[in-house]
Amino acid sequence: MTTEQVITQVEQVTPQWLTAVLHQSPALTNGQVVAVELAGGRGNWSQNGRLHLTYSPDAQGECPTHLFLKLVNTDTGDGEFFLPAEVTYYTRDYLDVPDAPLVRCYHAAYDPAQHRYHLLLADLSATHQAGYDKVPTLAHGQALAEALASLHARWWGPARLGESGAAVHDAAHLQRFVAIGAPGVPHVLEQFGRKLESHWPEEIGRVFAQLPGKLAARAADRTHFTLLHGDANPGNMLLPKDGGERPLYLIDQQPFDWSITTWAGVYDLAYVMALYWPTDLRRTLELPVLRHYQLQLAARGITGYPWAQLHADYRLCVALMVPVAVEYMRDGGDPAWNDFRFGLVQRTLTAFDDLHCGELLKTP
Repeated sequence: MTTEQVITQVEQVTPQWLTAVLHQSPALTNGQVVAVELAGGRGNWSQNGRLHLTYSPDAQGECPTHLFLKLVNTDTGDGEFFLPAEVTYYTRDYLDVPDAPLVRCYHAAYDPAQHRYHLLLADLSATHQAGYDKVPTLAHGQALAEALASLHARWWGPARLGESGAAVHDAAHLQRFVAIGAPGVPHVLEQFGRKLESHWPEEIGRVFAQLPGKLAARAADRTHFTLLHGDANPGNMLLPKDGGERPLYLIDQQPFDWSITTWAGVYDLAYVMALYWPTDLRRTLELPVLRHYQLQLAARGITGYPWAQLHADYRLCVALMVPVAVEYMRDGGDPAWNDFRFGLVQRTLTAFDDLHCGELLKTP
């Protein structure tokens, strides 16, 4: 295989191919890879493998001994597609951001004809773990705010977004994003009805009916829009195993073709705080984390984003998390996952109430 070809099976990774791509990276300046051991696995939407490399005695350079290979078929098989944004996430979008919270990428390729891409990344499993069980603290929230601010500041505003080539969504796309979750509404009411607050069913209906228009109105002014991560859930954060907060890495930037990829940057904070953080901790940490995010943007040159606008954008993004949470139930529910999904709905609607997001949906 050439270095331009996309890897579609982990078994295609040979010492010869690794030698070529590592010379190209250039993490290998002399010598070669003479052996590779593979341990395969699967993610939610990918096939992956951990690689253990052995080098020739004359090898020079960084010579990483452990790498992580991710293989993605962007065709989900049900009429939806992943965008190949994860390739540019690692190879283009943030190369000039010294503190970007990205895992080192040694090689990546995308083939639109096959609807496939691969990523060859540093394997951080010895030092980091996914944040599934992370209990939010102020220190954690601040580290996350810093990581997101470093990404968001790079593509902040219409001029920079134009340079990125990223889509700035029109009203039809925003409508589609909300509508994707609509099939989940009856399943939420059927599966969780007795556990919902009495006003939530009506509230959910109002969100689906009125939110697209409010999003379209907000999109008329893209002054403070940026390129999003889009799925900054705890499982997509790699956190130090020693209990520290830094370096924190954000992985799996893998949007669907219907996803919102450009919006106010606080979308990424709303995504994790409203959907995933326990309600009591979200109530305590929410404003301090948002304030820290604003300060971190300012430290990176984004100084014209007033607090009132940032907070209004955050409230609108919390409202946007309602269809995000409901979308998880569009398959009708899954007994193995329904408790998790109810948690998303309950936490998000509670945040919606706490921040009086219903006021945003009222007609002026």
